[in-house]
Amino acid sequence: MMMRRWAAVAATLLMTTGLISSAAPSWAAADTPSAVAAPASEMEMPEPPTAEEARAELDELTVAPEDDVPGYSRSQFPHWINQHGTCDTREVVLQRDGADVTQDDQCRAVSGHWVSPYDGVAFDAAGQLDIDHVVPLKEAWRSGAAAWTTEDRKAFANDLVHSQLIAVSARSNRSKSDKDPANWQPPLAGYRCTYGRAWISVKHVYGLAVDPAERSALEGMLDTCA
Repeated sequence: MMMRRWAAVAATLLMTTGLISSAAPSWAAADTPSAVAAPASEMEMPEPPTAEEARAELDELTVAPEDDVPGYSRSQFPHWINQHGTCDTREVVLQRDGADVTQDDQCRAVSGHWVSPYDGVAFDAAGQLDIDHVVPLKEAWRSGAAAWTTEDRKAFANDLVHSQLIAVSARSNRSKSDKDPANWQPPLAGYRCTYGRAWISVKHVYGLAVDPAERSALEGMLDTCA
């Protein structure tokens, strides 16, 4: 069931980003949800499920030790891909997550204001921000994505539909690296509820497993939700 849901999601993402033609592959479900295709200026950051919904989704995740399958590299998850015009995924997220963002004719953010939700640090220069994969690429690889096709991993790495991509301070992103919530949580304690909900949602959508320590940490993060 989980893989069928992921197949439908993957079809939506690949169609949105232009990676496949309008003829859906045989595994695409007829009730594939609509993807966000609006310009970045009209997009909002996807809201993760409520704490109650996240608890239900967490209960549905497979709990298993992580499998550190050989062969991982970031090139296994091609990004950042073109989304529209000259805008790639990074630039779309920068405009979506910032305020008063101005872009040049190559879609690069040349001015704006951003606040990193991980640590509350404010920035006026896009170059000081990273686009974080809430569920890191290597974490996904160890949790099931090693078995995916490259096209599936491309869709995952450029997902604008779910709570997977977010503009954050480079310092916080690099501190996090590929750690799961058992080993890293946002320094800003007030954001941990949102982060935990987002992490669970992404793993649930893509049918990725959680290890026991990760699951326990996620339960603790949900306990912080008001």
